[in-house]
Amino acid sequence: MKKVSAGIDIGGTNTVFGWVESNGNFLWRGKIKTTDYNDPKKLVKEVSQQLLENLVENEAVGIGIGAPNGNYYNGTVEFAPNLDWPDCVPLKEYFNNYFDMPVIVTNDANATALGEMVYGSAKGVKNFIMVTLGTGLGSGIVINGQVVYGHDGFAGELGHVIVEEGGRPCGCGRRGCLETYASATAISATAKELTSKEYTSSQVYDAANKGEKWALDAFDFTAKKLGMALANAVAITSPRCIYLFGGLAQSGDLLFKPTKQYLEENLLSIYKNKIQLLPSSLDGSDAAILGASALVWKEIT
Repeated sequence: MKKVSAGIDIGGTNTVFGWVESNGNFLWRGKIKTTDYNDPKKLVKEVSQQLLENLVENEAVGIGIGAPNGNYYNGTVEFAPNLDWPDCVPLKEYFNNYFDMPVIVTNDANATALGEMVYGSAKGVKNFIMVTLGTGLGSGIVINGQVVYGHDGFAGELGHVIVEEGGRPCGCGRRGCLETYASATAISATAKELTSKEYTSSQVYDAANKGEKWALDAFDFTAKKLGMALANAVAITSPRCIYLFGGLAQSGDLLFKPTKQYLEENLLSIYKNKIQLLPSSLDGSDAAILGASALVWKEIT
């Protein structure tokens, strides 16, 4: 009999989940369409039944859940912008109807940070920032080996630091947030501003690889905003490393080189040449489940 934790990641489109050992080995994984379940109770029922059916003879020690606007303290999902759910969903309570074990909820970026710490290259790193660059920009901040949640469970929203006064409208209702300048969606918007044409982020990447100036300029502009914001975050948290994860982070040197340049240019002198800017070591396809399952291994065992 093996000890396993369940990792569940609830996204705007898909919900992925699985049973994971403490070394990151998957015993089973599943996937459903989040959009098929407007009632969160029905989604919880389906996920729980699949997990229970595939636990076999293993020993489950806990359930970890990463979700948009997941509140670590309350075990709730609150005002999630991409989920057609009520304003406050007691997710922990719903899962405890099926599992008599600890259930831990946090937001997806915090879960990714924990995944890097438990399974990835942040093992042994006590102070770091995880930045997820996808449709939006999420972040998880770890200080002295602990994820920073703040007094209400929502700390660490680097994506909603304003980097341009009166700038691009953000889904949060404000203008000029970092995620409107540094994300897959944002680089497409930047490309349109530069060319008056519509491009996907992958098309911008392909054009930049071919040396097309407008695409290289789009990456440079993105890196400038990101590097400056990261320098400000360093002044507050003093991390050893900053990890970049997600689709845009797969751009390699196109993003990392200029971001590192702008980071160093904007750092306080006491931090210069001390901060490592690194790609996440987590496998993108499994990172969401690993991150959620890491909640259990980090906090229960």
